[in-house]
Amino acid sequence: MCLSLVYDNMYRHSYLLGEIGDNMAAGPEICIEGEFRIDSKGTWFHEGAPIGRREMVKLFARVLVRDGEGAYWLETPVEKVPVMVEDAPFLAVELKVQGRAAAQALRFRTNIDRWVELGADHPLIVRAGPRPYVKLAGGMEALVVRPVYYQLAELAVAGPAGTEHPGVWSGGRFFPLTPAAPEAPR
Repeated sequence: MCLSLVYDNMYRHSYLLGEIGDNMAAGPEICIEGEFRIDSKGTWFHEGAPIGRREMVKLFARVLVRDGEGAYWLETPVEKVPVMVEDAPFLAVELKVQGRAAAQALRFRTNIDRWVELGADHPLIVRAGPRPYVKLAGGMEALVVRPVYYQLAELAVAGPAGTEHPGVWSGGRFFPLTPAAPEAPR
């Protein structure tokens, strides 16, 4: 039942919807009916069943927020619903390259068709595995899928003096393609 309430509230208040991670009005009522989950492959589920309509997933993604404690919520001006995220809520599924070397710009398309340019505001974070992520607005992340990571590996160059590992340039910054240090819990 909560799914229809969230959808109805999103539709009625659609003029308030912003980009991924934008905060909505404070104080919505918490709704715990139904279960929302995003698995490690980026598939969204409601009450155990995949949400098959891509446009519905893109609509829900517009109201997905992450709080200061790392919990994810679908949040409208009047209610919020918890979302269990297995890894990252989004995937980086396509890479566009412009320029070369230090003047290079790398743009990623997410699985909800949002483009983000790798740089100071959207850095590449590589965790053990390696598992690369692009930081998005609002504390969100997009896991870089394996074929896109291989494209990054093909672009890898030696870093500036003082860096030990190969990486890529984007937005005037160098991003190593290996984990920086032992990982702290997320």
